[in-house]
Amino acid sequence: MEEEIDRLPTDLLSHIFAFLTSFTDLAQATGVCRKWKEGVKQSVGRRRCLSFAGWKMDDDSTARLVHLAFSLKELDISRSRWGCQVTDEGLCRISAANCVPNLTSISLWGMTGITDHGVVHLISKASSLQHLNIGGTFITDDSLFAIAESCPHLKSIVLWSCRHVTEVGLVSLVNKCRKLEAMDVWGTRVPVDCFIALLTISPALHIKAAGLLSNNGGATSASMLPVA
Repeated sequence: MEEEIDRLPTDLLSHIFAFLTSFTDLAQATGVCRKWKEGVKQSVGRRRCLSFAGWKMDDDSTARLVHLAFSLKELDISRSRWGCQVTDEGLCRISAANCVPNLTSISLWGMTGITDHGVVHLISKASSLQHLNIGGTFITDDSLFAIAESCPHLKSIVLWSCRHVTEVGLVSLVNKCRKLEAMDVWGTRVPVDCFIALLTISPALHIKAAGLLSNNGGATSASMLPVA
């Protein structure tokens, strides 16, 4: 006899699957039957936000889910406590997804397995991007140049502990991303003089950086520095 849940239309199944927070459960649901597989596909396709933070994801599973999420606006594939296994290959595959040009937020926080190669491939397609977190990675100015060329709507960027970026890359970024409002460069090796140069270009820019002290001895942002 047919189970009651099997009588549900696909649209209703997709609504039920939308409440699942485990990507493992979603993957298992696709193997139950053809109707469940289609339900999962529709459910993921309607999601505006996907966060893989806290999950052990690899290139294949991450790319497949992102390709299904045609309505996606926010993508978080930050390194999880289990160790993210997404590499440059995964970012290149994700960059081909139809949703990427419409993404407004991307987080690659702490993904030490990626380089400029994967970041440039992904960012060059993300023309609607407003918020980007690539802190804790080993990117260089090459990624900043790609962001500057491809993301004119960028409002905030986190470069926490990105120790291979330089003043050249930051100046290019601020020069071309004229909507940029906030930048976190805490833990980078950029000198204070660079921040003054950035504020000369964009006086309203809020810069969070280490080594800058307020009058009461606490840390403050570089946006409090006077611009000559």
